[in-house]
Amino acid sequence: MEKNNECTLGIKGLECPHCAAKIEHNLNALDEIKAATVDVLGKKIVINPNKKFSSEDITKLVQKEVDRVEEGVTVLMPNSAIEEDEEIEETEENFKSIRNRFILGAIILAAAIFVPKNLFVPRLILFLISYFTVGYDVLFKAVKNIKKGQIFDENFLMTIATVGAFAIKEFPEAVSVMLFYQIGEMFQDLAVGKSRKSITSLMNIRPDYANLKIEGEIKKVLPKEVKLGDIIVIKPGEKVALDGKITNGSSTFDTSALTGEAIPRTFEIGDEILSGFINTTNLVEIEVTKSFENSTISKILDLVQNASSKKSKTENFITKFARFYTPAVVIIALLIAILPMIFVKDAQFSTWLYRALIFLVVSCPCALVVSIPLGFFGGIGGASKNGILIKGANYLEALNNLETVVFDKTGTLTKGKFKVYEINVQNSKYTKDDLLKYAAIAESFSNHPIAQSIVLEYEKNNKKLEKTDSSEFEFEEIAGHGVKVKYENNEILAGNLKLLKKENIEAAEKDAVGTVVYVAKDREYLGNLIIADEIKEDAKKTVEELNNLGIKNVVMLTGDNRKIGENVASKLNISKVFTDLLPLGKVEKMEEFLKNKSANGKVLFVGDGINDAPVLARADIGVAMGGVGSDAAIEAADMIVMNDEPSKIVTALKIAKKTKKIVWQNIIFALSVKIIILGMGALGFATMWEAVFGDVGVALIAILNATRALTYKEN
Repeated sequence: MEKNNECTLGIKGLECPHCAAKIEHNLNALDEIKAATVDVLGKKIVINPNKKFSSEDITKLVQKEVDRVEEGVTVLMPNSAIEEDEEIEETEENFKSIRNRFILGAIILAAAIFVPKNLFVPRLILFLISYFTVGYDVLFKAVKNIKKGQIFDENFLMTIATVGAFAIKEFPEAVSVMLFYQIGEMFQDLAVGKSRKSITSLMNIRPDYANLKIEGEIKKVLPKEVKLGDIIVIKPGEKVALDGKITNGSSTFDTSALTGEAIPRTFEIGDEILSGFINTTNLVEIEVTKSFENSTISKILDLVQNASSKKSKTENFITKFARFYTPAVVIIALLIAILPMIFVKDAQFSTWLYRALIFLVVSCPCALVVSIPLGFFGGIGGASKNGILIKGANYLEALNNLETVVFDKTGTLTKGKFKVYEINVQNSKYTKDDLLKYAAIAESFSNHPIAQSIVLEYEKNNKKLEKTDSSEFEFEEIAGHGVKVKYENNEILAGNLKLLKKENIEAAEKDAVGTVVYVAKDREYLGNLIIADEIKEDAKKTVEELNNLGIKNVVMLTGDNRKIGENVASKLNISKVFTDLLPLGKVEKMEEFLKNKSANGKVLFVGDGINDAPVLARADIGVAMGGVGSDAAIEAADMIVMNDEPSKIVTALKIAKKTKKIVWQNIIFALSVKIIILGMGALGFATMWEAVFGDVGVALIAILNATRALTYKEN
C-alpha cells in the first residue's frame, strides 16, 4: 500500500514488542525518514520518508536498522505477502524447540539438585549444563546486543540476574529463573499469536475464488482475474467474491461479517450486493461493478489490517516510558548492591546483590509493552465484529473524550427514502384510492425519489402499475413544477402548487411538514399527498443513549427547511438543530463546534459519507454511515458503520470505554505488582520466584485480560 510517498513494509520473525519499540525509535531518528511506525501485531512497518526512495532502497535501509536491534527478522518489500501457513509452521517449530529444551533442562536440573552438596564440581557442572541448555539463546542475544550498544533489554536483565545468582552460589534459583522465564516467554508468544489470530479471523472474509461465467460455462478463477462487466455465479454456501449487481435469481445472504447484522437479508434482480456476503439459499448471477482491488472486501481488509498502525496516546506514552523505566531500574539495582556496602554496618555483599538481582528480573516492561497495544487491537477487532470499522487506536481512544456528536439528517437519522404519510381528498367525487392511483400514474415515468414513493405506496395494495397500457400515454416533466400526463383521454397533473396556478386550477395551500404533491384531473383539483422522509427505527434510542452516556451536545445539521428539520429534531428529542445548510455551511458549523470544545474534548460527525466528505474530514472523528460501498466514505471517515444503524455509534462508544478500562486495568495491575515486588526485594522479603512472577506472570495475566476487548456483544 502506497500513499503520498508513504510505504508499508512487511516484517517476518518479529514477536517482541519491546524490540519493536526500539526499532521504531531508531528509524524515527534517521534523517532519511520523516516518520515510522512499527506494528508488531499487524506485522508491518509504515514508513514516511523525507525523499523519494525506491522500494528496494527503503527496504534495505529499514533492514539495516532492524538488524541492529534484532537479528533474524526479515523486512519484506511493499506488497510482499507473508504466508500464514509458513508463520504457523515457524511458531510450532519454535514451540517444539523450547519445549524440548525445557524438558531436557528440567531433567538435568533435577539431577543436579539430587547430587550431594559435598560434590561441588560435578554439581556445578550439571547446573551449568542445565542453564546453557535452557538459556543459551538469551545469553547469545544479550552479548550481541551489548556489542551493538543495545544494553537495556530483557535478555541483558535476565543474563545479569542469573549470572549474578551463580556468583552468589544460588545455583538452583539461577537455573530455575531462566527456565521459567523461557516458559513464560513461550506462553506469552502463544497468547499474543492466538490473540492476533482471533482478531484477524474476525475479518476472515476474503474469497478464495470466483465462479466466472464464460459462454455458458463456469470456470473457477482467482477474484483478481475477474474484470468489470463479467458475470460471476454465486452458489449456496459461497462467499460473494466481488461487488456487483444481481442479474439473475434471488437469494438470502448472510451479511454479518460486514455489517454485524444477525438477520439474513434477501436480494433480488437489480439489487447491489457487496463482496464478503455469504449466499445461503439460491444460486444467483452477478454482474461485476468493481475490480477486486477496489471491492468492498479489499477496502475493509486493508482498513482492519492497518488499524493497529495508528497508535493511541497511551501506547506512545508506554513506549517512551519503557525506554526510561528499564535503565532507571538498572541504576537503582546497582545502587542497592553498592550503597549498603558503604553505609550499612556489617552488610553482606551477597545479600544485597541478591536483592539487586530481584530488581533486575522484575524490571522488564513486557507486560505493558505487549498488553496495551493488544488491548486496543482487540477493541478494534471487537468493533469490526459488530459492524464498525475504526481506522486506528487513536480514534478508538478519542471516543472516550467525546463531548459533541453532530448528526447529518438525511441518510443518517432518516432513511433517505420518502414515504406517503397523508392522502387528503378535496373533491367529493373521488376516494383516497382514486387520488393515489392518478398520482401514481402521473409519477410512474419519473425517477425522482418522491415520485417513486407514490408509485410504491399505490402498488402496496394494488397490482403493479403498468405504465404502457395505453398508446395514448403522454408524459411531460415541467422543471420546478411537476409532471403533466395524458392517460386514457384524461389529463393528470401532479406537482407543487405552482404547477396548478400555472394551469389556472384553484387549490388551497396545504401547510404541512414534508413535501406536498397536488393532484388534478381534467383541470379539476382532486387533493394532495404529504410525502416525508422516514426516521430510522433506532434513531430516537440512539439520541437517548448518547445523553445517558454523558455526551454534552447532540446536534443535527440539515439542508432541509426549518419546519422539516425542527420536526425531525423534536421527534428525536434533539434540542440543537441547524437547517437550510449548504455543504459549506455544515463545515462552518463544525468549525464553531471545534472552537468551543474543551482542551481534550472531541467532536464527532456522523454523515452518509458521500455529500458530507468535507465535514467528515474536518471533525475530530468522522463517521460514515452505511459507507462500505462508497470510496468517498472510506477515504474521508475515521470510522465506518457498515450498515445504516446510528445506534452503532453508541456501540462504538461502549467498546471504547471497555477497551480503556481494560488498558488501565493492565497498567495499574502491572505497575502495582512490580512496585510491590521491587519494594519487597529491596527490603529482603521477596525471592527470585516472586520476581519471575512479577515479570512473566504479570505479562501473561495482562495479555489474557487484554483479549477481553474482543468479546463485546450488544444486548
